[in-house]
Amino acid sequence: MNPVKSCKSCLNVAVDHSISSSDPDVLVRVSGVSKKFCLSLKKSLWYGLKDMGNELLGRRHGGAGELRPKEFWALHDVGFELKRGECLGLIGRNGAGKTTLLKMLNGLIKPDAGRIEMRGRVGALIALGAGFNPILTGRENIFVNGSVLGLSKKEISAKLDEIVDFAEIGDFIDTPVQNYSSGMAVRLGFAVASSLDPDILLVDEVLAVGDLGFRYKCFRRISELMDRAAVIFVSHDMASVARLSQRIMLLGQGQIQMFSDDCPAVIQRYNNLFKNTTPTEAGTGEVEVRDIRIYPVSGKAAAGEVRHGEDVAVEFTATFHSAEPAATVTINILDQSGSQVAQCMSLRQGFLVRNQPAPQRVRMLFPKLPLNPGAYSLWVIMARPNSLKTFSVKYNVCPFVVTGSHVGYVPIQPVVEWSVN
Repeated sequence: MNPVKSCKSCLNVAVDHSISSSDPDVLVRVSGVSKKFCLSLKKSLWYGLKDMGNELLGRRHGGAGELRPKEFWALHDVGFELKRGECLGLIGRNGAGKTTLLKMLNGLIKPDAGRIEMRGRVGALIALGAGFNPILTGRENIFVNGSVLGLSKKEISAKLDEIVDFAEIGDFIDTPVQNYSSGMAVRLGFAVASSLDPDILLVDEVLAVGDLGFRYKCFRRISELMDRAAVIFVSHDMASVARLSQRIMLLGQGQIQMFSDDCPAVIQRYNNLFKNTTPTEAGTGEVEVRDIRIYPVSGKAAAGEVRHGEDVAVEFTATFHSAEPAATVTINILDQSGSQVAQCMSLRQGFLVRNQPAPQRVRMLFPKLPLNPGAYSLWVIMARPNSLKTFSVKYNVCPFVVTGSHVGYVPIQPVVEWSVN
């Protein structure tokens, strides 16, 4: 592809697709990149007009790098290098600046400061349906995307069957993209981005829309591409990030909070961000639940932390405020997205909390906790036996982090005994 360079009036801002480096394997170099946005639409339009005028006059736009009223840094002074054969995992909470960085790497928006240098063809899957014309068919969009990447019609035709097979959309390839489901759009988007021989592949969270089987196909394709390409992978699924990435960058408030090839350490730092969560309470109030805690039986861990594979206890105080004779206990474990990954029901094991006049301390022992390292919370329910009536519901309480040296691909990683006969 032809180099895309900024004009001289942009001064220190550049997006360059021809890296001048002694190391031919460096495909991405980001140096001191910053991007700011404005909270006010009217001020944003006014600042845009002023910046355009300054550029035409050869002046620096946006002032001397300072923030103007209502502006904020979406990204500030971000820099890194990525070589062929490497996958960079890009993580952070919502609003950290991940998608903004990917959009600048793909040339969709321009940085306000710094320099982006890239070598080779870029394949990107940043937003659902991005790059597709909705009124064109899937087949027509494949040719349009391939042409933008500099491929000839003959080269695209040679890849067409492979793309259609990978996307699993069959006869819908000749249907307008606007009629596709979100899953079909993602499958076609990833198939196009990854099949047209990219040197750099940018993948955002959109893969979460696909089903499990397709996600595994995507992981295999990314692994194959990494022999000859550089990959930047954005996801909130830490198991997927750990599986693919050699290095991980944690963004927070537009800045690099941690950047290391020690992937478990960066993921641990990310998980710690979710310790402070907002609980939800419900129920009739006939049983009061308070002072919930989870802790390792050994006692050898920091507050709010347990290690994968060790014995863990959950405790809480229950106080009856009615004549109900007994209550069941259900404890669900939620991951950071709020999805249930484990459930323990006392009724299934014949255990009930009997009504007593004094508060009672209820304890559950979880031997060899098999949860994948990550951030979790509890959902504690006390209810009438064999009834839908709930006395107390504590949702998203007692946030805790499971630590470990290995991050697996699924939520449950049992600690088992192995042998060979």
